[in-house]
Amino acid sequence: MSNRVKRRFVAGATCPKCQEQDTISLYYENNVEKLECVACGYNEAQTDEKVSAATRTNENVIGIFKPH
Repeated sequence: MSNRVKRRFVAGATCPKCQEQDTISLYYENNVEKLECVACGYNEAQTDEKVSAATRTNENVIGIFKPH
């Protein structure tokens, strides 16, 4: 038995490889956002660097609390 992945198509998106429009699908696999072109098979995953850059850009650490 396999798990079905719910895919959503991105309206108006153009594939960076084959330049076809409306062929990019977005889905999550193991909590990682992935894109795939159904026309040519191009795929891309959101890397950890992109995730940390998006979530930690304006955050400052004042100090770390260490209880005794």
